[in-house]
Amino acid sequence: MHNIALFGEDVGHEFALSALITRYIDQYGVMSNLKTISSRGGAKVHSEFSQYLTDIEKGRVVRPDLIVVAIDSNCHGYAKRLHQLEKITEKYQSLAQSVAYAIPDPHIERWILADPDAFRDVVGKGCTLPKLKCSKDEYKDLLYNSVRDAGIKPVLGGLEYAEDIMKVANLAKVEQAEPSFERTTRQIKDFFKQWQLNEATIT
Repeated sequence: MHNIALFGEDVGHEFALSALITRYIDQYGVMSNLKTISSRGGAKVHSEFSQYLTDIEKGRVVRPDLIVVAIDSNCHGYAKRLHQLEKITEKYQSLAQSVAYAIPDPHIERWILADPDAFRDVVGKGCTLPKLKCSKDEYKDLLYNSVRDAGIKPVLGGLEYAEDIMKVANLAKVEQAEPSFERTTRQIKDFFKQWQLNEATIT
C-alpha cells in the first residue's frame, strides 16, 4: 500500500487533484491511500507546507510515499513558483525525492475549464477558454460565469464541480492545452509507473 498526501492551497486544488490522482490509482492498478490536506489560506501555504514536512521528518505524522503540493502560480510564473517550493523541500533532503509539484498557471480554474466537453457533461453547458491571461480574478470570474450560464448558481464559485469535471476530462487534451497541467501529470505518473514496475518485479 502506497500512501499519498495531497497538500493543497485551497479546496479547488483538493477537489481537482484528488480526482486526478484517483484516476491514476485506478489506471495503474496500484494499491494506494490518498489523504488530502488543505492549507488554511493561500498566503500561509509556504509556511504550512514547511511545517508539514517538519512534522513528517520528526515522525509526528505518517511519512507518505508521494507528496503532491499544489499551489497556483498566481501570475508569478511556473518557474518562479516552482523555485519557491523547491527552496522549501531542499531543507528536507530525506523527503525531497518524494515530492511532486502541481502548479496551475496561472490558476486552478483554468485547468477546470480546459476541456469544454467535460465541463458540459458535468454542468450542462460548455465553456470557452480564452488565450492565456493573467489578471486578478480573471479565471475565478470565468468559471463562475460559465456555471451561471448553465443555469446554476455556484456555491463555491464553481469549484464544487472541479472533482466531477476532472473525473471525466480528456487528460491528454488538457495536457496538450495546458503546459502546467502536463508538467504535473508527468511527475505524478512517474511515481505510479515506478510503483507498478516494482510490484511487477516482486511478483
